[in-house]
Formats: sequence, C-alpha cells, structure tokens
Amino acid sequence: MPKRVLQGVVVSDKTDKTIVVKVERRFTHPVLKKTVRRSKNYHAHDENNSAKTGQIVQIQESRPFSKTKTWKLVQAEGTASGGGIVDTVTEAVGNVVNRAKAAVGLG
Repeated sequence: MPKRVLQGVVVSDKTDKTIVVKVERRFTHPVLKKTVRRSKNYHAHDENNSAKTGQIVQIQESRPFSKTKTWKLVQAEGTASGGGIVDTVTEAVGNVVNRAKAAVGLG
C-alpha cells in the first residue's frame, strides 16, 4: 500500500530535526452545501533542519519517530506568500514612486 503524501505550510521549525506543518483541506458541507476549510497540524521529521517557517513542503507517512512524530519531510518547495497579487502591486507602486522622485530630483 502506498504511503500518503500531504502538502502544507511549515508553521514552526524551532525544535531540532522536527517541523510542524499545517495541512488545509477543503470539502463541501453535507447539509449547508458550502465549501468548508479545515486545517490540522502534523509533526514531521526533518533530518537536516532544511525547512524554514513559511515554506510549502510535502510530508510522507513513515514509521513513528516519537510519540507525536509519524511523518517525514519529502520535499521543500518554496515560500507560501511568494508571487501573490499584493506583492506585484506593491512592487509596481514602488517603481512609480521611485520614478517620480527621480523626475523631481529627490532620488
């Protein structure tokens, strides 16, 4: 039987060789017929302490490493907040302000 693989965001990397990953799932409520979001935290083994807070990672089921730690880090992908519309707009506004300062002679 294949092992489950989940994708989530690293919430904490403060402990040695352990990360806490928040995995969010979405489903349709059986009565209300609305999309509901539920999240759960998983403790995962990170042998090299490579994952940092805010990164999107994949974790896989494994043997128990401790009482609460039964998942291991498979792959660290990138940051959770990178590439959003807010970052793009903020960068564009910064560029316009810099051009205006240069035109007036302040920059």
